[in-house]
Amino acid sequence: MAISNRGGNQGNEITVEEFKRWLKKFDTDRDGRISVEELRQAIRAAGEWWFCTRKAKRGVKMADKNLNGAIDDYEINNLVDFAQQYLGLSSDQQYAYI
Repeated sequence: MAISNRGGNQGNEITVEEFKRWLKKFDTDRDGRISVEELRQAIRAAGEWWFCTRKAKRGVKMADKNLNGAIDDYEINNLVDFAQQYLGLSSDQQYAYI
């Protein structure tokens, strides 16, 4: 699966694996999970300045199925769904959940 911005710019298209690697750059405490603050930093780095704290809290809430307050590796596809719905990412293919 590839994800891209809604503008349709093919140069910005990335795979889910590339998205995961990009997101892990924001795992500043290296615990293997993405916290609200780490997600906020990722959202800001992606150019989303408006309501980035609110978006980060909503993203973790939507993706965090085990309710530990962070996004674990196996919850990353839930975060992709959130990004598609609220951060302007789009996909032309469906993918299987881990």
